[in-house]
Amino acid sequence: MSFKSGFVSIIGRPNVGKSTLLNQMVGTKIAIMSDKPQTTRNKIRAVLTSEKGQIIFIDTPGVQKPRNKLGEFMLKQALTSLEEVDVLLYVVEANSPIGPQENYLLKTLAEVKNPIILAVNKIDTVSKAEAENIALIIENKIPVLKTYFLSALKGEGVADLIEGVFELLPEGPPYYPEGQVTDYPERFIIAEYVREQILHLTREEVPHSVAVVVEEIKPRENSDTVYVSAVIYVERDSQKGIIIGKNGKMLKEIGQRARREIERLLGSKIYLELWVKVKEDWRNREAWIRNFGFTDFE
Repeated sequence: MSFKSGFVSIIGRPNVGKSTLLNQMVGTKIAIMSDKPQTTRNKIRAVLTSEKGQIIFIDTPGVQKPRNKLGEFMLKQALTSLEEVDVLLYVVEANSPIGPQENYLLKTLAEVKNPIILAVNKIDTVSKAEAENIALIIENKIPVLKTYFLSALKGEGVADLIEGVFELLPEGPPYYPEGQVTDYPERFIIAEYVREQILHLTREEVPHSVAVVVEEIKPRENSDTVYVSAVIYVERDSQKGIIIGKNGKMLKEIGQRARREIERLLGSKIYLELWVKVKEDWRNREAWIRNFGFTDFE
């Protein structure tokens, strides 16, 4: 059997389930998940290796009209990935009508030359006819090679989708060692785990105004515990108050939830220390966007 390998970009509107699908395909949690739009900010690379070959998935930020410099960066991240891969995996919701954001993305996809696979997600929320109608509308607008119907949350149809991706990849060697599931450093993933809990626990403008930077990871002397220090940056003093909460209750809850995820990642006990600082309007300041890990910003 020939070994296949290649790069696959997962693209779609915000909140259609791209990160959930990515985690299902690689069999472990790489990308953070939330019911809030713009959960993914960077291109998240995850690796699936099997006897058939190796797929490097790139989970991109959801495509929508940018409202600030950070939004411009995220849109660029999503669109540039179209030119860097072997296959495009276009994810849509079965339970959502085709609107302006979808039409903007469809117009862009109509011009790309890469093979496109359509994944109609969340089929567990609608009838078969409704899901097929969404697929038909899209297939009439862009050149879709094959359509898959699935529920990323429940794992339904994911195995068939993976088989379909492998069929389109060229023969080639593995790019990553077997067992490696991402090329992102631990600091990035830990920061994302902290941000994920903020997404779950806060609302309105607060989640989108947050950046997390891990400043230190080190084993504690004479202990099996790893010390992790991270700073949560917000844009206004009022947001800082929300993150900290009354008597520090919110910050404590964020830390407790994040610590459990980090312990699973590192396989050891964690002492997590969180700080909250204000960087006014950081999402419109290119220097701070770079400082907070958005290294591809131009």
